[in-house]
Amino acid sequence: MTWIVLSILGFAVAGAIAYGVGLYNGLVAVKHAVDQAWANIDVLLKQRHDELPKLIDTVKGYLAHEREVLERVTAARTAFQQARTVDEKGAADEAVRGALTKLFAVAENYPQLKADGSFRLLQERISTLEEGIADRREFFNHSVNALNVRIEQVPDVFLARGMALSPRKLFRVADEEKADVQIRFH
Repeated sequence: MTWIVLSILGFAVAGAIAYGVGLYNGLVAVKHAVDQAWANIDVLLKQRHDELPKLIDTVKGYLAHEREVLERVTAARTAFQQARTVDEKGAADEAVRGALTKLFAVAENYPQLKADGSFRLLQERISTLEEGIADRREFFNHSVNALNVRIEQVPDVFLARGMALSPRKLFRVADEEKADVQIRFH
């Protein structure tokens, strides 16, 4: 009889240990999924960053009177180079997107620039990268949400505290980017 009780107790302990290991491994997996999702965004941001000098060189001659626009793109690119944390890179990314939006809007006023093959190719390349970045941001937010939910749910919350896991911030769009777009037909 004691052998049966000890066997049941052994299975219960082994089951509890296996359950705890499963919880731990699940939390580790979602933590690394967030890191991987950000790394994927970072790769695309780097690619866009590498295309910016080519774009600036292409438009310099055409936009000689639009110096502020070029300086804004250059400053945003520099901010990205100096960014180290996810938050800093997110802020730098917003600055780059804003500067590119302004650059492409100003380029509309220069028919020769719009007709330039190099400019069109770079604009298409950057637009493709922007779409990829948007997709990756969505996946990043999904991963962050999965982590945040897991570390707040019982019983994971107890293990998450022991692992020093804390909620991560979702990637959010700046208020300026949510504003209505003014469309004017000339």
